[in-house]
Amino acid sequence: MANYSEVVTSMRSVFRTGRTKNVEWRRSQLMALLKLLDDNRERLSDALKKDLNKSRFESCLMEVDFVRNDLINTLNNLTEWVKPEKVKKGLINMMDKVYIRREPFGVVMIMGAWNYPVQLTVAPMIGALAAGNCIMMKPSEISENVAALLEELFPKYFDTECIKCVCGGIPETTALLKEKWDYIFYTGNSMVGKIVMKAAAEYLTPVTLELGGKSPVYIDQGCDLGIVSNRVLWGKVMNAGQTCIAPDYIMCSKETQDALVEKMKATLGEFYPDGPAKSPDYCRLVSDRHYQRVKKMIGGGGKVALGGDSDDSQRYIAPTVLTDVTFSDPIMQDEIFGPVLPIVPVKNEDEAIAHINEGSDGYPLALYIFSNDQKIVQKILEGTNSGGCTVNDLFMHCGIPTLPFGGVGNSGMGGYHGKFTFDTFSHKRGCMERGLKMESVNNMRYPPFTKKKENTAAWIMKKKLKSNGSMSLIPYFIFGTLFAVILKVIFAPETPVMNFFSR
Repeated sequence: MANYSEVVTSMRSVFRTGRTKNVEWRRSQLMALLKLLDDNRERLSDALKKDLNKSRFESCLMEVDFVRNDLINTLNNLTEWVKPEKVKKGLINMMDKVYIRREPFGVVMIMGAWNYPVQLTVAPMIGALAAGNCIMMKPSEISENVAALLEELFPKYFDTECIKCVCGGIPETTALLKEKWDYIFYTGNSMVGKIVMKAAAEYLTPVTLELGGKSPVYIDQGCDLGIVSNRVLWGKVMNAGQTCIAPDYIMCSKETQDALVEKMKATLGEFYPDGPAKSPDYCRLVSDRHYQRVKKMIGGGGKVALGGDSDDSQRYIAPTVLTDVTFSDPIMQDEIFGPVLPIVPVKNEDEAIAHINEGSDGYPLALYIFSNDQKIVQKILEGTNSGGCTVNDLFMHCGIPTLPFGGVGNSGMGGYHGKFTFDTFSHKRGCMERGLKMESVNNMRYPPFTKKKENTAAWIMKKKLKSNGSMSLIPYFIFGTLFAVILKVIFAPETPVMNFFSR
């Protein structure tokens, strides 16, 4: 292993020169990333095929083009994002400049995940670069081919003094976490997330944790089950269920369950005419350890209604649907993260809401609701919490750059995508600029304190509530235009204004 202390110290020294704060430097590195993606599209797809048996379509849709579009959006908006943000001012600050500067944190570490090793490694990097940080990238060693490719490509495209990529397993990760970082962005499971957070706490380093959990699907009565089947199974079979926001289980009535299974048989026949085992579009489990864990879950409750077969030599598990599962069954105790989908019959949405709120793993990363009744949708949204939610589809909230993506509670903390990634890697620095003139204005705050000063301060600082409970600034705008003129009069020794305040 390299001496990571020396590496981090070197990166921090470069950061302190101000190089990365330059907007043109940021743009040049973002353009270098764009070139990396465009030049190596085929190599990235090949690496994804080797690691996860991802089809070219899935590699483009969910990996390379996903981050490329996010990158283009960032480049198109970078000039606007880096500008100081003006904020509202009260009467007392009418003559001041008040704004927010977004400053880079410094030297940040991004720890990628193996299930979407391009997207979940590069997407956070886009915002970190846009914000002007130095970056230490640590791809997951489990998706070894993608990790090796990124380690090879980074020095060829980026400023090597500011942007580095380190591969390795637990020893390297442990060593990296002993260093002082200015921000850590981790994507993975909650167990490692706790380790990352403990390491960050040693230096009070802020973190974003993108974790997971058991993301539920509730299917109301009266839905078109053919459409529901297509959309739910698409979300489950993509990447062979190895997606942090994949549907983990379904809740619906017993009648809906039985009808849905029939539709799912038809859907899988349409998705994979020759069967998923022979389809070039169906992924494999990433490792033997993960494969054995998911395979064991098939016998963890209910009965197999669809699929259930597997092939150890290929780490293949067929799309599998389990029916009549109960909340106490073993398969319902941990996130599945594979192509196994339990269906738990419930009486109604109230029982579904109760379970979501009582789940042992806390709030889910995603919640999916299928219903034609807007009252039911709103009832579930108001009665639960989750990282994100899509109604009558899956995943779609994740692909909208104007929505933050992230968890809450056990499913994570912090959010990103689009400008939210830029904001995540930026410190919001509140600033006020005031001139040195009109010192008489400050006499009110200097000792000795008098009744006149007290009355004047109370008048200037007093706020009133609107009838709806929100603060009203109208009085301050009315008096604001007169503020500069009357201040000197207020503090004159004997004036009608001061006599008024002294009553």
